[in-house]
Amino acid sequence: MRSLVDLAVRRRVSVVMACLAVVAFGIVAYERLALELFPDITYPSITVQTEFPDTAPQEVENLLTRPVEEAVGVLRGLQTIHSVSRPGISEVTLEFEWGSDMDMLSMEVREKLDRLILPVEATDPVVLRFDPSLDPIVRLALSGNQDLTTLRRLADKQIKQDFETLKGVAAAQIKGGLEEEIQIDLDQSRLAALGLTLDQVQQVVGVSNVNLPGGALRGRDSQFLIRTVNEFDDVEEIANLILRRDASGLVRLGDVAEVTWGSKEREEITRVNGRESVEISLYKEGDANTVTVAKALRGRLAEWQDGKLPPGVELTVLFDQSHFIQQAVDEVRNAALIGGVLAIMVLLFFLRDLRSTLIIATSIPISVIATFIAMYKMDISLNIMSLGGLTLGIGMLVDNSIVVLESIFRRRQAGASLFRSAVDGTSEVGAAVIASTLTTVAVFLPIVFVEGVAGQLFRDQALTVTFSLLASLVVAVTLIPMLSATGAPLPTPAERRRMDEEIHDDANDFSDGTTGDGETLGAMSRGYGRLLHGALGKAWLTLVIAFGLFAVSIWAVGLLGNELIPQMSEGEFFFEVNLPEGSSLAATDRTVAIMEQAAADEPAIARSYATVGSRLVSGGMSVNTKAENLGQLNLVLADRGNDELEIAVADRLRNSFRELPDLEVKFGRPSYFSLKTPIEVILFGDDLDELRSHSLEVARRLESVPGLVDIRSSLEAGNPELQVVFDRERLASLGLDMGVLSETLKNRVLGVVPTRFKEADRQIDVRIRNRESDRRSVQDVRNLVLPGPDGGSLRLMSVADVTEARGPAEIHRLQQQRAAVVSANLDGRGLGAAVADVEAALADIDGPAGVTTEIGGQNREMQQSFKSLQFAIALAIFLVYLVMAATFESFLHPFLVLFTIPLALIGVVAGLLITGTPITVIVMIGTVMLVGIVVNNAIVLIDTINRMRRAGAAKRDAVIRAGHVRLRPILMTTLTTILGLLPMAMSWGEGAELRSPLAITVAGGLLLSTLLTLVVIPAAYMIVPSRVGREGDDA
Repeated sequence: MRSLVDLAVRRRVSVVMACLAVVAFGIVAYERLALELFPDITYPSITVQTEFPDTAPQEVENLLTRPVEEAVGVLRGLQTIHSVSRPGISEVTLEFEWGSDMDMLSMEVREKLDRLILPVEATDPVVLRFDPSLDPIVRLALSGNQDLTTLRRLADKQIKQDFETLKGVAAAQIKGGLEEEIQIDLDQSRLAALGLTLDQVQQVVGVSNVNLPGGALRGRDSQFLIRTVNEFDDVEEIANLILRRDASGLVRLGDVAEVTWGSKEREEITRVNGRESVEISLYKEGDANTVTVAKALRGRLAEWQDGKLPPGVELTVLFDQSHFIQQAVDEVRNAALIGGVLAIMVLLFFLRDLRSTLIIATSIPISVIATFIAMYKMDISLNIMSLGGLTLGIGMLVDNSIVVLESIFRRRQAGASLFRSAVDGTSEVGAAVIASTLTTVAVFLPIVFVEGVAGQLFRDQALTVTFSLLASLVVAVTLIPMLSATGAPLPTPAERRRMDEEIHDDANDFSDGTTGDGETLGAMSRGYGRLLHGALGKAWLTLVIAFGLFAVSIWAVGLLGNELIPQMSEGEFFFEVNLPEGSSLAATDRTVAIMEQAAADEPAIARSYATVGSRLVSGGMSVNTKAENLGQLNLVLADRGNDELEIAVADRLRNSFRELPDLEVKFGRPSYFSLKTPIEVILFGDDLDELRSHSLEVARRLESVPGLVDIRSSLEAGNPELQVVFDRERLASLGLDMGVLSETLKNRVLGVVPTRFKEADRQIDVRIRNRESDRRSVQDVRNLVLPGPDGGSLRLMSVADVTEARGPAEIHRLQQQRAAVVSANLDGRGLGAAVADVEAALADIDGPAGVTTEIGGQNREMQQSFKSLQFAIALAIFLVYLVMAATFESFLHPFLVLFTIPLALIGVVAGLLITGTPITVIVMIGTVMLVGIVVNNAIVLIDTINRMRRAGAAKRDAVIRAGHVRLRPILMTTLTTILGLLPMAMSWGEGAELRSPLAITVAGGLLLSTLLTLVVIPAAYMIVPSRVGREGDDA
């Protein structure tokens, strides 16, 4: 160590050049770092989606879901398998261990599915991965005084194409408005009277609209391409098509049908502030920077708003993900800058020396810039977690420099030369500084073992803090002593030999510029001296009081709530709308319109936008997102930073929505994590009727649990169906084909598109089906005309029974067993307490035979995360012990240092109680970090006591003198760290929910542990028998 310091002090230009190189490369690396909201999180889940049109849930379960489950259920690392069978679609979700190679597993899943034989009518299975980057980064609304058809065409043909040309934009998706369609509505009675069939009409329309190649005509000197061009020019031409010509005359299409230029049946409706609009969702390419792409999109949007749009048409921004990212990153950046300024002010207050303060202050920017180089090489983006790590580190970066410079400062006050003070002062505390840095770095290793989303989230933060601390260590033992010695001439070789001879003689010299017993802070030192003498006089009582406080804090943990990860508030939230299965789009639209009106009456809401017929699902997962009975109302507050206002508005709206009949609403916020519903009660059984009745009973019981809202069962009333059962014998006697009749039935109701009308650069569907008056009611379906024997016709009811029934809406399977899931959200309660109440509420329910119950949801994820974090804390303590035992060359003294950890937990619990912060994964991560930070002061204190005892001081004198000597650097390092964290702990705005609990945990634990360390550790040192030999052989 001494030779390294000596080299750095002598080779001043080399050290400066090395620092300049670090700064240059660090700035280049910083400019190339991506700017994102969160680290790249690889979720260990895969969804296999298979479609089987017009199939009931039971058939989907038997023909698709079960075979897929059996094929993929044997993959390595598979934790859970959850499937949902809905009408026409099967979804099987596989959850693997965190850290699994999802690319390899996706390939294995595809290989298994390729060997699977499914019904011919089913589509090929699609493998989906949850990825929040697949969500749209910007959503726009196009509205105005034009009709919805014109707006949709403008969005489709101009705006979409224009935005997709921008670099980084992958696609633009259009929703809402009206899509054009030419409709041929048949009068089935008139058609039957004339002896015409639907197939004949379909054939005539299809072959009359052609544009086909006919080969080439080659002459001796020329060549002509032959094309058959007979495309429709207008609707009248279609209506004039001749269906039949005979002796009785001509039958044109217009005689048996009404041909109109209309719009397709609506599947989705979108509105902004109650005004119908067309929504444009913009997606970025996988590796594109969200903020950069969104900035380019805003520039292109401004061009459209400045004159490219038709008069009276508006294009407004509904959602911009980059705004939240930029705000969150700016918040962290500002917190880091404010923390750095506060830390420098603390240095100036204690040292009262501008030169020394500026020397220490240089360690902050150089360490941070050096960190950018490592971040770039490790492919870590600038996100709120990595920047949070830098904020956390800023207060700690100066700790090493403070300890080194304070040691140099004392040597200088004792009268040593600048060169001698720099080398000797740094060498004196070098070992302790390295040990304290290594203990802090060592505790970040266990974070690698933390499972779940927390481990992935905090990996970037752990690496960032580690890089910055290692950089600060190098700065502290090279740059700081070099700058301290600047201004003094380098010693000659003869002076260096004389200095080396004096080193051994000075080993026993502690005349370091302090007064009396080593007091360095005047009145503060004298007050501390009296407290220390009292504590040493009653050492056992001091320890009893300390551990009494620890016992009280352990008891107080029960007063704290707990949850997995705090929900992030952006000043934006939504209500998912769910009406009974079978509700029409019009009925859903009426309900959502009433909800929009209630939202419009709230003065705090700046903007609302609604979708009817679909709802948004995060992460690119198309799981149950489109149906006529679904909708979503998104609300944006004027004051986006007011969390209490958001909760109050959401509660008022939720209460007003309860008055709407048959409505289920579920509150939610934009999600960046794949987290389950907070409360889930899972019921296993084979009988669907028993599962449904029992799940409804469980849902009723949950309504009595305080704090539970949005309670719903997955086995709700099913989809109303019209079941057509053909009479096989009747069909056989008439010589009719059931397949042909079924196809005709579908074409008459749903319609068939035999051709497309070409207009300019677009193709418009031409749809043939029964007119609406012939397909409106159940009786209309019974009276549908089908082709009969010998070219005649007959009614459907003459060959089939048409009955109304209700099948299950969906069938859930968990671990390849049928299951019902009763889910609920939390409102103002901790997850742990709510789960305990749910278990109590369900304890006395006797379910049907064969039905078993278990609690799932976030509770299971929380228990797994907490368990792995408890292991991480234990491992962190073990690693800290290893480093300290190697430093002190003692098995006993490290246990004295570990006393600071329970003392720190007192501060953690006190800080959480005062601020009302629940225990979350983030608090537990903060506790892991705290283990490595709080021991630093004790390490330096015990190291100083041991050195003084080696120099011949008595045990009690060494303890008192070391306490005074280390008082100033301990207070300085603690206050710089705490004040560096203060802006982060008190932060509000975007992303504060993830930053604040971490800072509160570390700052609260460090503050109280430092105050107790200065008194309790000396008392414990006096009680524990130990011997320190002059040669350094500790026992």
